Amino acid sequence: QVQLVESGGGLVQTGGSLRLSCAASGRTFSTYAMGWFRQAPGKEREFVASINGGSGGGTDYSDSVKDRFTISRNYYRNTVDLQMNSLKPEDSATYYCAAGVGRSPAYGWAYWGKGTLVTVTS
Repeated sequence: QVQLVESGGGLVQTGGSLRLSCAASGRTFSTYAMGWFRQAPGKEREFVASINGGSGGGTDYSDSVKDRFTISRNYYRNTVDLQMNSLKPEDSATYYCAAGVGRSPAYGWAYWGKGTLVTVTS
């Protein structure tokens, strides 16, 4: 059974940092794209960052988080992390981990975690 479990959310002040982690089980996720999405109250879920499957590991970010967030894989622990720096109140949302259908995010997302809440205070 495929399972994605996010952790690391919490309350942080503007300008602070948090590191989210997504623990994956049930399949070998290293060959699949992984991503992070977020959803604020009353808003649509939006893309945050993704990392390709396989050895290439190419990454992509939304314009709103580029140069502040970094997505990475820990192949030994089978996790995907999201390092979030210089946090802003508009980053407040529930953050979801997703596992791709294939190596590229372009194929879509097959599995989702239940989310972890990030709140950034001004």
